[in-house]
Amino acid sequence: AGSSNGRTHASGACYLGSNPGPAALPEILMEYFVYILECADGSFYVGCTSDLKKRVGQHNNSKQGAHHTKIRRPVILKYFEVYKTLREAMRREREVKGWRREKKLSLIEKS
Repeated sequence: AGSSNGRTHASGACYLGSNPGPAALPEILMEYFVYILECADGSFYVGCTSDLKKRVGQHNNSKQGAHHTKIRRPVILKYFEVYKTLREAMRREREVKGWRREKKLSLIEKS
């Protein structure tokens, strides 16, 4: 039951005025993760996803995992951050990927 001025989404969120288009829904309903995996050989892999549990599973078990992790299984999730938008997450992913190993290790150890 929503107000007469808006619509209520199944999640309980009430939108005033017109219903947002499909392009607006991911920004409203999703979280994005930047994550660091440690591979079996000790190397790190940095990635970005909207479903962290599924993506770590893909890295460990499926053909959809990145080549770097497919040949270095198993991988262990060592660190992650949560973002509201894909743009923010991708920006952070690029930043962390550019870091030297020591800086990534420091980030993991501080968490």
